[in-house]
Amino acid sequence: MTKEKQVINPWEVSGKIDYNKLIREFGVTPLKNIPEFEKEILFRRRFIFAHRDIQRVLDAVKNKKKFVMMTGLMPTGKFHLGHMLVAMQMVFYQKLGAKIYIAVADIEAYNARGQSLEESRKIALEYYIPNYIALGLKPENCEIYFQSERSKDSKKSNAYYRLQNLLARHVTFNEFKAVYGEISPGKMLSGLLQTADMLHPQLKEFEGPCPVIVPVGIDQDPHLRLARDISQRIKPPFIQLVSTYNIFLPGLKGGKMSASDPTSYISPTDSPKEIQNKINKYAFSGGQPTLEEHRKKGGNPDVDVSFQYLRLFEEDDKELENIYNRYKSGELLTGELKKIAIDKISKFLIEHQKRLKSISQKDIDKYLK
Repeated sequence: MTKEKQVINPWEVSGKIDYNKLIREFGVTPLKNIPEFEKEILFRRRFIFAHRDIQRVLDAVKNKKKFVMMTGLMPTGKFHLGHMLVAMQMVFYQKLGAKIYIAVADIEAYNARGQSLEESRKIALEYYIPNYIALGLKPENCEIYFQSERSKDSKKSNAYYRLQNLLARHVTFNEFKAVYGEISPGKMLSGLLQTADMLHPQLKEFEGPCPVIVPVGIDQDPHLRLARDISQRIKPPFIQLVSTYNIFLPGLKGGKMSASDPTSYISPTDSPKEIQNKINKYAFSGGQPTLEEHRKKGGNPDVDVSFQYLRLFEEDDKELENIYNRYKSGELLTGELKKIAIDKISKFLIEHQKRLKSISQKDIDKYLK
């Protein structure tokens, strides 16, 4: 059998994902236990597995100093459970006192995916931002903006686009090619704009010099590497960016969830019946082929998609460990494990959908700065 090649870059994720290999290849640091962050399930259960320079943010939190969490969204498909990993971090850092900056990457979607600015705006306003709000993001201390229209405040907008152009002097074509591989002028412009997204919170027109943490999936690391390099060449240099890397929540059939394949993901707007159908029909199982074999050999919860979802939705650590052990021993069957996952996800999303229904355009407008 031919081994499927691992491809990880900002525009494609395919093959079997080996996170230990990625840590070595990308030169990131494995994330160790952070006692102050252990209440957050994403840290406690190692959904967030690596970082660069996180101590800067830990010091800011400890000393109650100003810091920013900056992230972006690619508005090219429906919001799904995989997107929740970064959204939950927005809420977590906001509660810690961070100012939240969120860029809607409509220029990148236009250059890399050929999607119109109008379509990107529609998707962001209908799917992404309402889900962020329903998950607990507050309008205070938060700015959501479009790359194509940074701000109605001309001083802020000018500073943002000026920075993109100034950054262009500090990077070469060969560096772009080394970071991104195949490169086009549009992707080069997008890369510079992404760098401006990450660095501009430190401009005097915004927050001024302060630590900026950028939580991303490891596929977005090329953007971080480029931004970190450029940020130290420009004079005066910026405070070096902090980054953390979360695993990909697996798609129903394994691999990364894809917004272009409805059978690979669960959407926050799916009904309990739709969730049941998707998990029962598509969720990759770690169980054995027959009941007899399963009772004898047990299942593999580490590859079972239903169990991976339970790691996010079952809050009780002891209960999660109990489910893990029962499935691994063969006591718990695949169908029973799927039912537990269906019930947990459905319960969460029923409440989430109630919050979604109460969100108006007026509420969304409070976040657009």
